[in-house]
Amino acid sequence: MRRRVKEQLKKIGGMEFYDVNFSYIDNETFEEKYVSVPEQGSSTLIPEGMCNPGQVYTVSTGKSGMIGLFRLESQLLPGNGKFTCNGLGSDREARESTQNAFNYLKANGNRISQSISTTTKDYIIQYQDLQGIGMTSTLSLPTLIALCSIAIQKPTVSSLAVLGDISVSGTVSKVENLANTLQVCLDSGAKKVLLPITSAVDLGTVPPELVGCFNLIFFNNAEDAVFKALGVE
Repeated sequence: MRRRVKEQLKKIGGMEFYDVNFSYIDNETFEEKYVSVPEQGSSTLIPEGMCNPGQVYTVSTGKSGMIGLFRLESQLLPGNGKFTCNGLGSDREARESTQNAFNYLKANGNRISQSISTTTKDYIIQYQDLQGIGMTSTLSLPTLIALCSIAIQKPTVSSLAVLGDISVSGTVSKVENLANTLQVCLDSGAKKVLLPITSAVDLGTVPPELVGCFNLIFFNNAEDAVFKALGVE
């Protein structure tokens, strides 16, 4: 029960309750056993190995103000450049964020790959709030990566969580509340984290043992983020 209380406090209060573990010693075997509870979440929400092209995981703040994990799954069809978003409901900010990504791709897609077409293909993305915290509006960067991934049929690197966002002009915004965001990445099973270089200054606020859990992949701009997410040199 103490473990369950601490997990709820961690979700509410963040890094103050980071790295809390409860264990007991078996009197017969003298083996130390750690106690886990459902509130800790699943460490396999982000699966190991390669995902399908167009599948992207991102961690950011949802409508409720809590930080959670979101999944994007994409489809590519013959068409005339239509972009359809499912799973966003009537959330205007989220829809504007996704449209920013598609507009950016239309303007800059040829700089990423000559095989990307926004006039002869239709794109469909399904957005999922995996932890029920309300949809995030920080979707421009993960949407851009998902669109490029499905367009060139190349998956993201394995066990990747995408952090940060871009404006309609491609300006990169850093991650708010980096320490708590990385904790959610860890709890969700991420082993690699795509991170804006502008957030490097905030790594001093993150416990070193938490930073050490990831392969941090820094990016400078939107195109750089796409290339590194897809493992393209």
